[in-house]
Amino acid sequence: MTTTPPPIRVLIADDQMMVRQGFTVLLNAEPGIEVVGQAVDGLDAVAKVAELAPDVVLMDIRMPGLGGIEATRRVTAPPDAAVKVLILTTFDLDEYVYEALRAGAAGFLLKDASAAELAHAVRVVAAGEALLAPNITKRLIAEFSRVTAGSVVRTPVGQRAAGLTERETEVLVLIAQGLSNGEIAERLVVAEQTVKTHVGRILGKLGLRDRTQAAVFAYETGLVRPAGY
Repeated sequence: MTTTPPPIRVLIADDQMMVRQGFTVLLNAEPGIEVVGQAVDGLDAVAKVAELAPDVVLMDIRMPGLGGIEATRRVTAPPDAAVKVLILTTFDLDEYVYEALRAGAAGFLLKDASAAELAHAVRVVAAGEALLAPNITKRLIAEFSRVTAGSVVRTPVGQRAAGLTERETEVLVLIAQGLSNGEIAERLVVAEQTVKTHVGRILGKLGLRDRTQAAVFAYETGLVRPAGY
């Protein structure tokens, strides 16, 4: 007898009522997904996460008062935080998205995404994967590099990632390029469980909370650089 897994619990945080209601309708129509609450701003989102314990938060990046970046930082900061944050934005080249990823977000989604894309994004981040397609990742980092040119001090990769094996470094690079565990397994011709083991060791050795932060680490240390940089 198979047991049906519990639905993915979603909180929607956006200051626009139409966005909240529209996403609620779309997600509640999807099997295995349940919208458990709505938040009107960042402070409300932090309070609702504590109250409702959602699995995923759809977090608008620009809200009055406490914005999406700081709200993301607050809900993902506790060591035992299990919630995944999916940033909502209007522009795919929004420089603030990068800061949200650094704050602990698992990925980002454009507000004009289709119902299928929205549901897919929720399922991806709920499963612990990063929603970072290769082309989007490169464009995000390139935009960050343009906006903050000269303000980031890079620590040599050899020093900061000295504890990684050659294969772990290879996996880290592929994570930063936006590949899923399955895609990495196919690329390296290994079992997907082997990739999961490598990812866990990478996160543990580098003191990172998830694969999204691992991707950011790879770019910030210069291990991976966008084309043209």
